[in-house]
Amino acid sequence: MGIFKKKKTFSEKENKPWYREWSEALIVAVILALIIRTFLFQAFKIPSGSMLDTLLIGDHLLVNKFIYGTHIPFADDTYLKMRDPERGDVIVFEFPDDEGKSYFQRRDFIKRVIGTPGDTIEIKAKKVYVNGEPYNIPQEIHKDSQVVPPVAGPRDYTKPVKVPADSYFVMGDNRDFSFDSRFWGFVHKSKIKGLAFIKYWSWDGKADLVEKIRWNRIGRPID
Repeated sequence: MGIFKKKKTFSEKENKPWYREWSEALIVAVILALIIRTFLFQAFKIPSGSMLDTLLIGDHLLVNKFIYGTHIPFADDTYLKMRDPERGDVIVFEFPDDEGKSYFQRRDFIKRVIGTPGDTIEIKAKKVYVNGEPYNIPQEIHKDSQVVPPVAGPRDYTKPVKVPADSYFVMGDNRDFSFDSRFWGFVHKSKIKGLAFIKYWSWDGKADLVEKIRWNRIGRPID
């Protein structure tokens, strides 16, 4: 009499040990997270007050990484892009002066685009001029009434400078307390990580426990 083996049903074939199912699910989740972080969105935290009052210390942001162009692996200088940075955009970028430092020493800055390629920027007595015309935005604030003379630094006075190709002139909304293009120059497009577009969390580390979460800022777009 012949010996016959019972064929496994489809459900029996898919019955994997629990640890294998968990490990596979974890691997898939990690891969998806890396894809999202690399090509789509990335979270950032505001550590300083240079963008007050638009962004507060403790705000957590999402940055759109594909709007200005996402690098396609194994294809040099090829990007998927919706548009270039525009005047008024709030961008996250790698600090230009950190070029050549190790990965762990590089810092991310967040500022507002004031000058785009080809623009001429000048600052006189705190007032910003773009291509000879005053450029005022409702988000800018001045917390120091003193006007610093040109001899003391470029904060309140800068000579006309033309923004080079593929570069941007950026400033913090907290104009009197922002370390930006007035002091260290332009941001090349290769250093830009993306457009900050929404506050997904906000935490006031100095407030009482009950008041630490800034509920009124969560989910608000960044103007």
